[in-house]
Amino acid sequence: MQPVIGIDFGTTNSVVTALSADGQVRVLRHATDDVFRSVLCFWQGATGRTEHAAGPAAIEAYLDDPLEARLIMSMKSYLAQRSFMETRILGEAWTLEPLVAVFLRALLAPFRDDLAGAKVVVGRPVRFVGESADDVLGEQRLRRAFALAGVEQVQVALEPAAAGHRFAAGLDRPATVLVADFGGGTSDFSLLRFEPGPPRRVTALGQSGVGVAGDAFDFRIIDHVISPLLGKGGSYRVTGTELPIPPAWYGSFARWHLLSLMRAPKTLRDIEAVARTADHPEQLHALIRLVKDEAGYALYRAVSTAKAALSRAEATVLHFRHGDFTVAAPIARAEFEGWIAPELARMDVAVTAALADAALTPGEVDRVFLTGGSSLVPAVRRLFEQRFGADRVVAGGEFVSVAEGLALMGG
Repeated sequence: MQPVIGIDFGTTNSVVTALSADGQVRVLRHATDDVFRSVLCFWQGATGRTEHAAGPAAIEAYLDDPLEARLIMSMKSYLAQRSFMETRILGEAWTLEPLVAVFLRALLAPFRDDLAGAKVVVGRPVRFVGESADDVLGEQRLRRAFALAGVEQVQVALEPAAAGHRFAAGLDRPATVLVADFGGGTSDFSLLRFEPGPPRRVTALGQSGVGVAGDAFDFRIIDHVISPLLGKGGSYRVTGTELPIPPAWYGSFARWHLLSLMRAPKTLRDIEAVARTADHPEQLHALIRLVKDEAGYALYRAVSTAKAALSRAEATVLHFRHGDFTVAAPIARAEFEGWIAPELARMDVAVTAALADAALTPGEVDRVFLTGGSSLVPAVRRLFEQRFGADRVVAGGEFVSVAEGLALMGG
């Protein structure tokens, strides 16, 4: 049997798997970790040349010198955005595909022997991130990035369908399954009919997706807890007229993939100018310091920790400190669920669209399989339990099920 490699290039984490001749799937690990953080770091080396690292090494390099390093996160979020033409990193222009290829080469470097002669199956979301996302462009860029990384022939499969294949491996009777796959940037829903066989048959019945998921939940926490401490909602004065502090700054500040754009000199000069007549100039000065010092990664890590805690407890405290900017903010789960209500509503609409696409009612769905990090959020699970019944909803393989399913699909 031809070897099969499954690659889940994710917004936050990436996973590589291999299908063996006996039909078993194994995760190809970096060190002892199943997942590889989808980040890059660039810095100027001692010789003056630009150097880079990916994954955990990128985070270590960034933490060693955050003022001089450039951390690149959520690259996948740009794939379907026509507005993204290039970015400048330490004075050099980069288009998106070569940037993603740098990451993919590092992700796949330890597994070159496994890749030799293998069929490679790569995942993509049903809908890419962005209000004006071009899904065709997103897949084209994904394929080009893999080609630049040395993997020229890839089979592209929908991520929720892959997770469904992983789930179906344990079915012993025919079933209609709704697979909900929650990534960092997208939430995707597929309805599949499984016949266990042999041979096992899988029929796609309907699908839908929406460009909101874990990153959007993080955005709500930053927007409600952190940004007001940095001037959001405040005012400043121009020739005696009171004006609101531009809210767009906080929209960028609260999103992983937009924060680096705030380091543009013009943006920082604008914030400094507003601070001179603001009601609370110290808050804007703290914002400037966080942006200049590239403190975003530490902030997002603190926010992610608080979000995870709210999946286990009714309340938590978000702790963050950078210089003299200190946060110790209590957050109740009920508060958080109120903040993410718009995202939950969009997910619910997407589930309805998937059912309509398959011409099915909720009562005709035998099982619901939730996977991905946000499936651990109680409000997300409740969305499905209320519609389909708690006895039909299961979860598992939160971070590896898509990659495992991609390998199974290739087999």
